[in-house]
Amino acid sequence: MADMHVLHERRTKDLLYEQVARVGKALASPKRLEILELLAQAERAVEAVARGAAIDVKLASAHLKALREAHLVDSRRDGKRVLYRLSGADVAHLGVALRAVAGTHLLELQHALQQLVAGDGVLTGLGRKELLARARRGEVVVLDVRPAEEYAAAHLPHARSLPLPELAQRLAELPRGTEIVAYCRGPFCVMSDEAVRVLRAHGFTASKTSDGVAEWHAAGLALAHG
Repeated sequence: MADMHVLHERRTKDLLYEQVARVGKALASPKRLEILELLAQAERAVEAVARGAAIDVKLASAHLKALREAHLVDSRRDGKRVLYRLSGADVAHLGVALRAVAGTHLLELQHALQQLVAGDGVLTGLGRKELLARARRGEVVVLDVRPAEEYAAAHLPHARSLPLPELAQRLAELPRGTEIVAYCRGPFCVMSDEAVRVLRAHGFTASKTSDGVAEWHAAGLALAHG
């Protein structure tokens, strides 16, 4: 009888870990991780997912199917289109935690990130709360260089939207003499690095933060919408 109880506990435990492993299997793809990062910014149709991840629509659909089967992604109909979104904020937080663990323990990732920071996109020395306080007082301009639809879905408080492709033509809208801190989709996003290069080339004092909306929210800080 005791042996039967032990066997039952073993089978139950195996089943529990098997269910958790479904999430691990769904995450075991670089492109799926990138898709989750894209969907953490705003919901998207499969064509937009494919463009953002630089893959064809058929492959994007297959990746989205795998993520849906693991209940990491949901979808809804918008007329003839199907829009995909994360199934919860905790999925975005999982991506942040996964990147943080990898950044702590993988030397290869640390080296790649150091190379990214070694470029012109110098990281700001401001912490999150200090950045928020200075932006609230108008001492710093926080610049969101993501596409406008991502800004509308969620953005850092007091941030201004100026998508990277429009930056060079709209520099006159930015105040001279005020520090500018650019951000995009998180530590792996290079749009903010390019924005800093453009700004500095035109005489602005500019840096970037590696935070995106997912990192900001995972830290327990509020986001703005609209």
